[in-house]
Amino acid sequence: MQLKLEVENNTLIVYINGELDHHSAEDVREDIDTAIDSKNIKNIVFELSNMKFMDSSGIGVVIGRYKKISKLGGRVGVVNTNAHVDRIFQMAGIYKIIDKYSTKEKALENM
Repeated sequence: MQLKLEVENNTLIVYINGELDHHSAEDVREDIDTAIDSKNIKNIVFELSNMKFMDSSGIGVVIGRYKKISKLGGRVGVVNTNAHVDRIFQMAGIYKIIDKYSTKEKALENM
């Protein structure tokens, strides 16, 4: 699993390549939290076009970052989910709290 983080204005864009599962979730969580705390981040966009698999640990990472950002008055969005991840997000009710956007640019416009 590879993680790439970019900052645009006060929005952290999180690119996840590979699998977000119990083996990688803790490292991903730590890296995202470090960026939030050190770079004055208010919003997060998860760009998931290259994410192959997600389990419940990955859901925990997303929901945990949502809670952290919400406390800061920010928003979380997701773009480019594949069918597997989209189904998991729907079943877990994540789309009730996190917005899904068609492109990264649309997500950034709405943050």
